[in-house]
Amino acid sequence: MRLQLEYLKPELGFRDQGVHHTIVVFGSTRLQDPELAHQCLVELEQAPGADPDAVRRARADLARSRYYEIGRDFGRLVGRRGTGPNDHRLVVMTGGGPGGMEAVNRGAYEVGAPSVGLNIALPLEQEPNGYLTRELSFEFRYFALRKLHFMMRARALVALPGGYGTLDELFETLCLIQTGKRSPLPVVLVGESYWRKLVDFDFLVDEGMIDPEDLDLIEFAETAQGIWDCILAWYQERHRSVFDLTDPDPEPGLLP
Repeated sequence: MRLQLEYLKPELGFRDQGVHHTIVVFGSTRLQDPELAHQCLVELEQAPGADPDAVRRARADLARSRYYEIGRDFGRLVGRRGTGPNDHRLVVMTGGGPGGMEAVNRGAYEVGAPSVGLNIALPLEQEPNGYLTRELSFEFRYFALRKLHFMMRARALVALPGGYGTLDELFETLCLIQTGKRSPLPVVLVGESYWRKLVDFDFLVDEGMIDPEDLDLIEFAETAQGIWDCILAWYQERHRSVFDLTDPDPEPGLLP
């Protein structure tokens, strides 16, 4: 019954709100707002006897905060593509938590656009961020059902720098596409230097663990506009539009 509820409640909510398709964005909960990261660094540097390791970490947090701003800009960019606050046909969807997820929801909120958050109950409680559209904010107990809803309406996947959670969602999506379990979609990794250092994709090809054409499943971008351009180009190459409300290869629905 719990599994059924976690499928049905968001599904009916999306239908009620007219959400047809989403652009799913993942990213670390540890990405910080640049202003807050800068403030934290200044306070540490000015504190008597500051821990050098803490200062070093704060400097690294400030350097990474640019990805928070990219996520925020992307939320604004997608939000402006609709016809107004009531246009729910194509919206950004995140995991609903802090960090990179908050940034994307915040950007959409700032331009009056709706956005989705699929939060999950964790041992270290992750609270929904304050920028989600109330009617499109859902909390899950099970990762499996949450993952299902991430993929059901996805028109693109965007991955900001992140850790285990972001890697989990990224590689699961790539595996679904590679194995034909879902129709292809653009996958855009933000920050090529980060991702190239984190994952040696060419090594996987050299070792014969993936095929050379599997590298074509991913693209890299450095700005919000660059992300959007990658998504649009992917659809244009296939003579389609990211705004199409129909899918040429739909999965059979679980509801009539």
